[in-house]
Amino acid sequence: MRLHGFKHPQRQQGLAMVEFTLVLPVLLLLLLAFGEFGRMLYQYNLLLQASRDADRFVASNAWDSTLGAVALSSTLLTQTKNVAVYGVPANTGTAVVSGLTTGNVVVAAVGTDHVRVTISYTFCPVIGAGNCTGSIPGFFGSQIALGIPLVATTVMRAL
Repeated sequence: MRLHGFKHPQRQQGLAMVEFTLVLPVLLLLLLAFGEFGRMLYQYNLLLQASRDADRFVASNAWDSTLGAVALSSTLLTQTKNVAVYGVPANTGTAVVSGLTTGNVVVAAVGTDHVRVTISYTFCPVIGAGNCTGSIPGFFGSQIALGIPLVATTVMRAL
């Protein structure tokens, strides 16, 4: 008995090149997607750390012992927003995440003895070239928005 092998090996010579050409775009798309997902998690982690730092700052300065409650003055609110965006109470330096402004930060009292800092930010993938207002065509005619909203919130007890 003879084993059946490929009858014509010369017909198989270009097959690997064709398969690689067909699979390469899918592999590159997956690589780009993993990279963008990692970058999004990195930026969310930066936002969460900035929220914690700002909440720690406001929690240590917001307690009014004469009132027995949290008192948020306009100066303290401005300094807290600056800590969230720039890392320092003054409006100097660069933002922890590009495109983050003090308008993205909300500082509020929760009850009489807690404070909350919320940072809202829209993640822009590389595909959009920094423009999150655009969209790409999706399946069945629907559009897929490029911007992904990230929200980091921290609540702490005032000291």
